[in-house]
Amino acid sequence: QVQLVESGGGLVQAGDSLRLSCTASGRTIRYSVMGWFRQAPGKERDFVATIGLMGRNTRYVDSVKGRFTISRDNAKNTVYLQMNSLKPEDTAVYYCAAAKGLLTTDNANEYDYWGQGTQVTVSS
Repeated sequence: QVQLVESGGGLVQAGDSLRLSCTASGRTIRYSVMGWFRQAPGKERDFVATIGLMGRNTRYVDSVKGRFTISRDNAKNTVYLQMNSLKPEDTAVYYCAAAKGLLTTDNANEYDYWGQGTQVTVSS
């Protein structure tokens, strides 16, 4: 099993930046596709970004393209989400997840390990 712990969330103003980290323990995530999802109050959990095993293959939801960057450091067993030009609509709890398979995916059902989430609040 793998345990995922997110950190780096907080309260920021529109236009600011944050970097979320997701550190894994229990086993290496070197062989895991990783993803970030977010859930705003009263809404379902939505896909944000995913990254392949070597970090070269990435995918993003359209609303964050050009603003967010997902990356990974397998030596540190950590995945990052750099968020720039934050908007109030980015406000949500952000979750890190490890996928079951070896292909990048935006389907939450394809992820079997989840962190507890970190709150990101963007004020206008």
